[in-house]
Amino acid sequence: MSLDPAEELKRLDATMRSVEEFLDLDKLRAQLSELREAAGAPDLWDDQDNAQRLMSQMSNIESDVTRVENLRQRLDDLGVLLEMGLAEDDADTLAEVTSELPALAESIAALEIRTLMSGEFDARHAVVQISAGAGGVDAADWAQMLLRLYLRWAERHGYPTEVLDTSYAEEAGIKSATFVVKAPYAYGTLHGEHGVHRLVRISPFDNQSRRQTSFAGLDVTPVVEASDQVDIDEKDLRVDIFRSSGPGGQGVNTTDSAVRLTHLPTNIVVTCQNERSQLQNKASAMLVLQAKLLERRRQEDEAKMNELRGGRQDVNFGSQIRNYVLHPYQLVKDVRTEVETGNTAAVLDGEIDAFIEASVRWSKSSAG
Repeated sequence: MSLDPAEELKRLDATMRSVEEFLDLDKLRAQLSELREAAGAPDLWDDQDNAQRLMSQMSNIESDVTRVENLRQRLDDLGVLLEMGLAEDDADTLAEVTSELPALAESIAALEIRTLMSGEFDARHAVVQISAGAGGVDAADWAQMLLRLYLRWAERHGYPTEVLDTSYAEEAGIKSATFVVKAPYAYGTLHGEHGVHRLVRISPFDNQSRRQTSFAGLDVTPVVEASDQVDIDEKDLRVDIFRSSGPGGQGVNTTDSAVRLTHLPTNIVVTCQNERSQLQNKASAMLVLQAKLLERRRQEDEAKMNELRGGRQDVNFGSQIRNYVLHPYQLVKDVRTEVETGNTAAVLDGEIDAFIEASVRWSKSSAG
């Protein structure tokens, strides 16, 4: 059945009105005006932390306002075009409207997802940790495939990332990796990816070409800000210094600069080895540790520690949130939302927006 352009435009207009009401554009514009005035202060950069916070907030609000205004303009322009096409009975104009509608609908749906991210930390950048689970060398390879998948997803959206630590496995792949996605609402966007991911394929490491099932876990936490007051007593930390290493044991540098922090009361362990300076690595490791402690505190405050959050994940059979099947058929399917696709190559190359958007909606409906 073909899409009725008029009905679709009416539906999209209703969605946009709901989004505009939720975001309160007049309030955002007023905030933006105040921030711009503050940014013009001659002593702004005397306090660099405060200046960076202000500039980041200004950029985020500006981005929200521009995004909504542009989509509203596209929607209104398409409405005018439809009226012209109908009035003049112009088949080419009507065809243009019909061809433009799917892309516009997709953009508005993505914006609508943004309105569902109203949690305390949803607007934050995200710290993502990937860990190999059951499955031996295949699991380590799968963990590395997932690392590439999420870095490619971020790249597709123009989101800056920083890999803080990569622990390579002996034969192939990685034992674990930690990276930061530095984009507004990165945590709100990615927190639904937290959990166990299961891969089924013919193992490239099996000389008999047998099918292998392997697992990897994702842990997603919000980046800590100065106002969070996550205090860590030095006596509660064990600090281990060691030499960084790359694939196959190759040395990344010739100094003992990698840092491993163990928070003794919680037994949380984080590692950073991406910098040549021991002090820089310790600072980055502290950032990740604070993020994990903040998330732990959030869970305790809400008193709802569930299987997909915090603590140790059971990265094994029956615990997955998503299945990636490459043999005997091609299918990626989310266990919770039932979103699926047969285009496994695209998914492994970072095309996961449909899964992410569905998981955000699922999380909202589960919470409410």
